[in-house]
Amino acid sequence: MKPMIFATLIAAAMAMTACSSDNETVETKDWSTTTYFASTDAQEQETYYKPSVGYVGDPMPFYDPKAGDFKILYLQEFRPNQAGTYHPIWGLSTTDGASYTPLGELIPCGGLQEQDAALGTGSTVYNDADGMYYTFYTGNKYQPTADDCGEAVMMASSPDFKTWTKSRTFLLRGSDYGYSRNDFRDPFVFKGDDGKWHMIVATTANNKGTLADFVSDDLKSWTSNGQFMNMMWDRFYECPDVFKMGDWWYLIYSEKHAAVRRVQYFKGKTLDELKACTAKDAGLWPDSHEGFLDSRGFYAGKTASDGTNRYIWGWCPTRSGKNNTAVGANPAEPEWAGNLVMHRLIQHSDGTLTLGEVQGISNKYNKVQNVKAESLSEGAVAQSDNSFQLTGNANVLFNRLGTCNRISFTVKTNGNTDKFGISLVRGSDSKKYYSLVVNPESDNTRKVNFEEEGTEGAGFIGGIDGYVFNRPADNTYHITIYTDNSVCVMYINDVACYTNRIYGIQKNCWSINSYDGAINVSNVEVHQY
Repeated sequence: MKPMIFATLIAAAMAMTACSSDNETVETKDWSTTTYFASTDAQEQETYYKPSVGYVGDPMPFYDPKAGDFKILYLQEFRPNQAGTYHPIWGLSTTDGASYTPLGELIPCGGLQEQDAALGTGSTVYNDADGMYYTFYTGNKYQPTADDCGEAVMMASSPDFKTWTKSRTFLLRGSDYGYSRNDFRDPFVFKGDDGKWHMIVATTANNKGTLADFVSDDLKSWTSNGQFMNMMWDRFYECPDVFKMGDWWYLIYSEKHAAVRRVQYFKGKTLDELKACTAKDAGLWPDSHEGFLDSRGFYAGKTASDGTNRYIWGWCPTRSGKNNTAVGANPAEPEWAGNLVMHRLIQHSDGTLTLGEVQGISNKYNKVQNVKAESLSEGAVAQSDNSFQLTGNANVLFNRLGTCNRISFTVKTNGNTDKFGISLVRGSDSKKYYSLVVNPESDNTRKVNFEEEGTEGAGFIGGIDGYVFNRPADNTYHITIYTDNSVCVMYINDVACYTNRIYGIQKNCWSINSYDGAINVSNVEVHQY
């Protein structure tokens, strides 16, 4: 369709600064045009946190009952990392998830010949009995011999969450209990129904993935309690997290298999019922889409609760060469580590979980941006103030975004199979742009797909799994999209969450699209911070 430009365009150059505290080169762009702008990311990001140097890997969130805030430990990824000794544990604190206070390096790497030359994921708890914090983490041996353990569980403690002391006597080795020498990692500690401390460890036994269970009364001496839960098929569950929410017990984990690479969960009314979900490869999924909580753009998710809400933190990976299509399985794997992304867990009446907006993040985006329809598909779009009716293959191109944006609008489809989407990195002359498409999988099922559109676009991007959800009964979709430089998070009706990385969003136009059928779009708003 030939676009018809309705607005009178006024030439004005505006200097835009990125949402970063770094001294960066200021980009300028004439905002009165709709042409594509090759923008660049800020080096530091605030909402979806990235340190000025390096990236966030495997977050380990913890609610600190003494300080009344969330502490997020994470593996610091430097690029390049120091040979043999890498991924020291750094920390952040936050009260609202909208901004973070860096705590610096908390637990350093060991020496090249020590068990924890490189560090891996773990978890933190506070022990009321002695007023101490304990962090259990993975120690990775550099170039282990046949007699060494490639991975082992280690421990550090602190009286104030500032000064941490590694235990020189605590070492939990899988081979001492019939588990793997080299796959024994990601310890997670929680209180069970029996009042004891439990530690589950991701490992293998007899060449099959399993979660080992250890118990303790004091966090210092641990006894093997057998296998907590088998892993299905040939899979390996990284970064396990066990918690009780309401009447349900949950296991959240990250599926290592390259064909999946997503955060998933199981549920049960009791711990025994939870464990039975994978017994004999039963596959007792909690919902219609195998317990997926997000897309491939969100990994290593783990949770923490302040007693009112439970949140999950994971990392959104970067992509080599800022290639928006490098999103799926080999050879288009994204890079390890990236930005810290936080969601709120939503528990439904049947115990199923979805992810939703964080109120603190929503509150942060409080500066209203004027929304203007720069072009409409001729003959296929009717506009009434801030509402639009799109028919067939049509779109509305909106004015340029800032660096950090909250886009919200409502879509109502006329039929059960109408297809629509949102395009970013778009301009009137874009040969490629990137779309989040709400695609009808069936009469009652929808799936969010990621596509590269335009005259030179590749179309559906293979290797990435979309997010499946049930069609709303009234065909009404309330959509909110947060962007912080290249990190993009979309929420739909508190039932669908889709995290992605899309380079070039900032300072470019965007559009709402109809692909088939007819849709009504209303309440279009953009806020920044």
